[in-house]
Amino acid sequence: MNITILGSTGSIGASTLDVVARHPDKFRIIALTANSQAELLFRQCRQFKPRYAVLLDEDAAAQLRLMVREDGLNTEILSGAKALEQVSVLPEADTVMAAIVGAAGLQPTLAAARAGKKILLANKETLVMAGNVFMDAVRASGSVLLPIDSEHNAIFQALPRGYDGNLAGNGVRRILLTASGGPFRDTPLGEMQNITPEQACAHPNWVMGRKISVDSATMMNKGLEVIEAHWLFNASADDIQVVVHPQSVVHSLVEYVDGSVLAQLGNPDMRTPIAYGLAYPERIDSGVAPLDLFKVATMNFSAPDFARFPCLSLAYQALRSAGTAPAVLNAANEVAVAAFLDKQIPFLSIPRVIEAVLDALPVKAVGSLEDVLSADAEARRAAQRQIQRLVK
Repeated sequence: MNITILGSTGSIGASTLDVVARHPDKFRIIALTANSQAELLFRQCRQFKPRYAVLLDEDAAAQLRLMVREDGLNTEILSGAKALEQVSVLPEADTVMAAIVGAAGLQPTLAAARAGKKILLANKETLVMAGNVFMDAVRASGSVLLPIDSEHNAIFQALPRGYDGNLAGNGVRRILLTASGGPFRDTPLGEMQNITPEQACAHPNWVMGRKISVDSATMMNKGLEVIEAHWLFNASADDIQVVVHPQSVVHSLVEYVDGSVLAQLGNPDMRTPIAYGLAYPERIDSGVAPLDLFKVATMNFSAPDFARFPCLSLAYQALRSAGTAPAVLNAANEVAVAAFLDKQIPFLSIPRVIEAVLDALPVKAVGSLEDVLSADAEARRAAQRQIQRLVK
């Protein structure tokens, strides 16, 4: 299998390369991409010797070209957003790991879908922002789409093989999407105003990037996953129940009409769903330690607290509103989280910014990628205006 990894220097990309390295007889890296981490991408190029490497940042790409030339590697260095789309459709790569965080991953992932690639989808924003456009492209090209988020991968495994997008027709009552609850699941509400970026990024179970860690702390990450599940499994908002499960051992469940509930369990390590996606329909060693149920001993489940985590409620609202609402939600969240990480706004202002933007912008129909990008840009401007009001 020949693979392009979009976002190879992030946590998902690094985990993918770890699995690939365990099976050199099965996988070959064709292209690696990153935003600006030239030195890390260079080390990856030395190990995996891809034909192409892409950096979004032009200056970082120039630095990488120099390092590659001095080392004698045969990797061609490209730069810019168009280069991301170029390596997404390479004829020699049959599989694309879509692991770029945020809206930046939308267009190269959509290009891969239009080219009929096998897509391992770890970029949830692609479906949140442009679910109908992306799924139409997958169906039109015959692309194979496999979810890599641990929750959606678990649902995929627990659904009937050959699931055709009809929950009731396959005997499914609902999808149960688990959530750890993040680092502030039990924090008194009165203490949440003073939460720092460092505290928000300290997830108790998972090792993730800063933006995704903050999304987990606000539970917006779970809200985005609800929208993603809607598109992946043709499930309505009412068909998707979020379940808080602090141990992060049960990654999600599917409830059937006969009373059965099927769950996928495992240690909280992204290499498990990555290995499943890479080898599907076979299974390979992922490097993850076996789950020790005796060590886990106890598992807890509870309903989410929408008052504590208003971002989750806003995501359900956006899903029910449909159209451009999810793209607006995502854009406002990205801007608000960036402002929080830069210490411009407090933690509890993240949902306030998002709600204000959703209230301010009308919901429009989505018929094309241009509709999505226009809504995204308008929402980002509106979010910046809200943040400016808060910091005055």
